Amino acid sequence: MSSDFSAFPLAINYNPSRINGNYPDEFKETLSHKAAEKAFRQISSWKGYENTPLISLSSLAAKNGLKAIYYKQEANRFGLGSFKALGGAYAVFCLLAASIKEKTGKEPSADDLMSGKYGELTKGFTVTCATDGNHGRSVAWGASLFGCRSVIFIHETVSQGRADAIAGYGAEVVRTPGNYDDAVRAASKAASQNGWHVVSDTSYPGYVDIPRNVMQGYSVMTKEAIEQLGGVIPSHVFLQGGVGGLAAAVTAHLWEQFGDDLPKIIIVEPTNAACLLESSKVGKPQTVHGDLETIMAGLACGEPSIIAWPILSAASSAFIAIPDESAAQTMRLLALGETGVSLVAGESGVAGLAGLLILATHDDARKALDLGPDSTVLIFGSEGATDPELFKEITGLSASEVESRA
Repeated sequence: MSSDFSAFPLAINYNPSRINGNYPDEFKETLSHKAAEKAFRQISSWKGYENTPLISLSSLAAKNGLKAIYYKQEANRFGLGSFKALGGAYAVFCLLAASIKEKTGKEPSADDLMSGKYGELTKGFTVTCATDGNHGRSVAWGASLFGCRSVIFIHETVSQGRADAIAGYGAEVVRTPGNYDDAVRAASKAASQNGWHVVSDTSYPGYVDIPRNVMQGYSVMTKEAIEQLGGVIPSHVFLQGGVGGLAAAVTAHLWEQFGDDLPKIIIVEPTNAACLLESSKVGKPQTVHGDLETIMAGLACGEPSIIAWPILSAASSAFIAIPDESAAQTMRLLALGETGVSLVAGESGVAGLAGLLILATHDDARKALDLGPDSTVLIFGSEGATDPELFKEITGLSASEVESRA
């Protein structure tokens, strides 16, 4: 199998207006270390919580002329297969806790909700969202964990495997025509008609509080990674795009942590769903239309989150778009152990690493971003085999076969 990434095209837009200096106070209303500590205390108390591993891909770093590549492996987070377990479920908890406190005057713990102490109140509570797979799974899991009902909307190209995984947590799954953004609108409409509560990972005018909680939940994996690096500050971080929630959550936490030493942030998206790249070209949120078809299903988003975009536009060094086959090739590279260790990594989860491997073959981009032998790169492998059939089709191995090779 070829692991040459030089043939892949690289669409890139640099950000000359990136802000240097400390994390601005204005962004702390969206994401902050103070709120991150609250999220960490809550999430780390849940049964099954443990740090996900930070893996050194030393041979891959050497091959690409870099000092180090560190890969944060989220494939087994809470058994849900992706980092999304940190966000949607946390937002469900926050919603239920606020509702119960309003009705009883008492703020419940996670144990209170999981034990059914407030079951009479939670069973009449319904959460809903649109999803490409992983976020909906987290919301459905959170609903089952804390005792409420969930209705999850998926668009027409979401695989049946992902739909079944969501339904496995007791959710009602509704498939709608169109793309992800159409499903977002369908979920919002149904919620308005039925008195449900939307738990979205993207924000839009008039809807920012819940997505903020979702994003703050993601900061847990950034906190873990910083601790696991043991004082090493990465020079570059390649982050999956989508609506920008993951990317902004990681960026904000790193920025508040490191200030002037904020690593160069590179945002990676699929060629067919590059709304952040297009937004960076004009300096304001832009919508990408069409079916947004890509194997990187979790990144098939056409509209940026309005609370994620200001952080990314201020802090990112570059925005890039990559073809689907580069993600597939990266999955095979990891699964077959060509990095020195065999890893289960899904289509969206490898986007950051695929972006790095393509960019590393372009001398002009390397020079522009100061990517070289002194560079330490941090990658978030945000999902595992969330669609087992597709994973095996792409890699030739099942997830269990890959894990047995590790």
